[in-house]
Amino acid sequence: MRRLAALAAACLLAACGSADADWPMHGRTAEAQRYSPLEEIDRESVSRLGLAWFHDLDTDRGQEATPIVVDGRIYLVSAYDVVQALDARDGTLLWSYDPQVREASARSCCGPVSRGVAVAGGKVFLGALDGRLIALDAQSGKPVWQTQTIDQADPLAENYTITGAPRVVKDMVLIGNGGAEFGARGSVGAYDMASGKLRWRFYTVPGKPGVEDKAASDSAMKIARPTWEGEWWKYGGGGTVWDAIEYDPELNLIYIGTGNGSPWNHGMRSNGKGDNLFLSSIVALQADTGEYAWHFQETPADTWDYTATQNIVLADLEIDGKLRKVLMQAPKNGFFYVLDRKTGEFISGKSYVNVNWASGLDPKTGRPIELPEARYYRTGKAHFQFPSSGGGHNWPPMAFSPRTGLVYIPAQDVGMPFAPNDAEKQVVGVYTSGVAMSGGGTMSEADRKALYAGMKGYLIAWDPVKQQARWKVDQAAPFNGGVLATAGGLVFAGNTARQMVAYDDETGKQLWSFDAQTGILAPPITYRLDGRQYVAVMAGWGGGWPLTGGVMALQAGKSIGPNRLLVFALDGKAKLPPFTPQEVPHEPIVRAMPIAAGVIAKGDGLFGRFCLRCHGSGAVSAGAYPDLRLSPLVMDDAFFAILLDGALARNGMPSFKGKLTRADAEAIRTYLAKRSYEDFGPGGVGK
Repeated sequence: MRRLAALAAACLLAACGSADADWPMHGRTAEAQRYSPLEEIDRESVSRLGLAWFHDLDTDRGQEATPIVVDGRIYLVSAYDVVQALDARDGTLLWSYDPQVREASARSCCGPVSRGVAVAGGKVFLGALDGRLIALDAQSGKPVWQTQTIDQADPLAENYTITGAPRVVKDMVLIGNGGAEFGARGSVGAYDMASGKLRWRFYTVPGKPGVEDKAASDSAMKIARPTWEGEWWKYGGGGTVWDAIEYDPELNLIYIGTGNGSPWNHGMRSNGKGDNLFLSSIVALQADTGEYAWHFQETPADTWDYTATQNIVLADLEIDGKLRKVLMQAPKNGFFYVLDRKTGEFISGKSYVNVNWASGLDPKTGRPIELPEARYYRTGKAHFQFPSSGGGHNWPPMAFSPRTGLVYIPAQDVGMPFAPNDAEKQVVGVYTSGVAMSGGGTMSEADRKALYAGMKGYLIAWDPVKQQARWKVDQAAPFNGGVLATAGGLVFAGNTARQMVAYDDETGKQLWSFDAQTGILAPPITYRLDGRQYVAVMAGWGGGWPLTGGVMALQAGKSIGPNRLLVFALDGKAKLPPFTPQEVPHEPIVRAMPIAAGVIAKGDGLFGRFCLRCHGSGAVSAGAYPDLRLSPLVMDDAFFAILLDGALARNGMPSFKGKLTRADAEAIRTYLAKRSYEDFGPGGVGK
């Protein structure tokens, strides 16, 4: 009864609507399982599933959001944080709100994306790219209040962004931040739902020694500070809470997942010493005060961008004959974790993808048993490592079905070479990893083909009690969409090969698919309205992926198309307009191969640091970001105006004035010319 009362109270504040019919929260319920009890659409009827209606989105950037459905309305957020409310019956646009964040998007790690809004108490809450938490009236879309969550006196303030979905806990709205690669200090803040006033803040890593935060995290920093060395605070330290925030109303605990260090390289960040708490950790906080309850660090002294920000699922599992209150996570580092959510005790963990940086986890403590060659800053040698910085599982959320007891993970096997970059200096506001991230141009064509051929994606049905896969479905390429599980015996997930798919939750057999005309990364949801069940998903490829960029999209075929909200129902009859991908003339931007080897090598390294996150490894791009191997602007003087003067800042292309010299820009241009002629000149692979 106590748990039911707590859930009812949480639902009341969160404006949950009909508990079964709506999708009122990011993970549908407080357990965040992304499971629905709706079963009109089941294994037998799913063959009749058709498009009921669709809503076009006025952007070609990334779509990552979970739509929220409350009382007959769908609330969604598209690229550049444009929020819209639609009639959930037919997609009629009710209102739209644009927070005007295009210039701020230039400092985002991975595109102008958002993973969703929160809806509660008659308000819609948006975490904007520029750091504002904005409350909108749910009926009209008019702003009610807005709060700048980033301390403008912080010398690192310009580096912070928000891409995560806010979470409503009791009468508070919680939001974290991103920006670790540019120099940021992680934190999560709780804001009064009615006024936007800050209630408490918890910092995830220590600040400058001798300076008191006067925050909820002060006592926890006494635990964390001895695990750091050097002058990490000058660059923030990292640990940003850019996604996972969940709440257990019975235990009154908030769980946050923290990110990587700033920079990645532990040798640069902390002189190679200490575990660096609370990086790459799950941290439990007292909901009312934000005070520390417990932590579990998944990747001590992280040096590979192995974030623990991936979605957290709460469940009650029978383990060794006892019912345990657990939380589960499949973070980037490749191990699946089951923890006691009351105490943080490690219960079990096992690799769910290819892992070669650790041989396993200590069965008592859960600490990784590292292989020495993985610490590249100590060996001075490159280590081709699995998982890559993209992780075995990234932000597209997994789902748990209490019907089957299985967790469904959009997983991937992608490796990358980790090597120290001794020449890289930490520069606040500049993407800094401390890892030798070349543009890929120094790789031979054979090496590139081998790398790309080794990229694999899967949908894995994982048994969290036995810690083993029940079944696995191969995907056309890595990095596929989030997952929905239902009582109808189905698992829904989109993929990079532009399909929306329904699988049998017991066997993984594909039962239905739909050509979405574009890749799908966002997670599906389902809701019921007027007695009819719908399935909805945001469709659109986007976001920046450090090693692969557009290669993943190319690997899956021509998967870049119109961005839309797609809504399905049994016997749906709507049709998408015909779509033919635009054919781009494949002509090199130069007429001869550049031979300035030193300049090309310099440009390769600069491209890797400044450009790769949007324009792709080896300058191979597919989708919203221009393919610079084919852009005539590269060989025009406009290139310098764009790169150094911010001529396209309004379009999300940052200015690197003061961070790149004209000679640096010329080196990048020479590298791009080389890559263009290499791929599209006579006999090039792009021909």
